[in-house]
Amino acid sequence: MRIGTSRVRLLGALAVAMVIAGCGEKESVERGTVNYENYTAQQIFERGEYDLAQRDPDLAAQNFAEVERLYPYSDLAKRAVIMQAFAHHQDKAYEESRAAAQRFIDFYPTDEDAAYAQYLLALSYYDQIDEVGRDQGLTFQALQALREVIERYPDSEYANAAILKFDLAFDHLASKEMEIGRYYLKRENFAAAANRFRVVVEDFQTTTHTAEALHRLVESYLSLGLVNEARTAGAILGHNFQGTDWYEDSYKLLTGQGYTLEAAGDGWLQQIYRQTVQGRWL
Repeated sequence: MRIGTSRVRLLGALAVAMVIAGCGEKESVERGTVNYENYTAQQIFERGEYDLAQRDPDLAAQNFAEVERLYPYSDLAKRAVIMQAFAHHQDKAYEESRAAAQRFIDFYPTDEDAAYAQYLLALSYYDQIDEVGRDQGLTFQALQALREVIERYPDSEYANAAILKFDLAFDHLASKEMEIGRYYLKRENFAAAANRFRVVVEDFQTTTHTAEALHRLVESYLSLGLVNEARTAGAILGHNFQGTDWYEDSYKLLTGQGYTLEAAGDGWLQQIYRQTVQGRWL
C-alpha cells in the first residue's frame, strides 16, 4: 500500500514520537489506564503515532479515537479520523476501518485525504478477498469501492493502484465461475458447466480465464451434441488464443472428430464471433 504525501508527513514523526509533547519523561501506556482528559489533542495524537511505530495499531486507533471524541473541533480531529481508518486496517479490523474511512468521506468530502479514505475503504474489502472457493460478496463490494476511487478521484495517486486491484478482483470473480464450471464438467453435468463458462466468455472477456473457458465450452458442447456451438467456440479460440495450449487441445478434440474450427449456426457464440473476430457490433 502506497501512502500519499500527506500521510508521509503525518507519519514522519513516528520514529521520534517517544516522548509525549509537554511531558518531561517517557510513559509506558497500558490499555484502559490513561485518563485522556489530562492530555492535549497533540499529546494524545502523538501517543497514537508512537503506538503505530511500536506496531500496536489497536491501541493507536484507540488514541486517535480519543482525539476525535475529546477535541472534535480541533485541527487534529480530522487527521485523527483518517488515522483511525489506517490503524484499524493495519490491525485487520476491517469493519472498523471502513466505518472510520466512511466517516471521513461523509464529513470531509472535499479534503485532500478524501481519495485516500476512499482507497482505504476499498482496501478493507479487497484485503478480505479469500480463496476462490468462498462467497464472493466481498469481491463485488471491493469492485464497487475501487470503482469509486477510479471514477471520483481519477487524478489522485491512488487511481492506478485501484485500477490494478480492480482488475485482480475482476479476475477473481472469473476464477469462481471457472471453478464451478469445472466442478459440473467433471460430474458430466455439461449444460450447467456450459452456462458457467458462458458467463466467463460474455462477462469476463478481459480476464486470464477466457481461453480456458472457450476450450471448456468446446468440451461441453461436443458432449451435448451441439457441434456448431463447439466449432464456433473453437474458431474464437483459434483467432484470439492460437498460441495457447487450450487452442491446441480444442483443435485436436474437434479435428479428431472430423470437425473444423469455424463459426457455424446462429447461437450466442456467433455474436461473440462477429464482435471479436469480424469487428461487427451490430
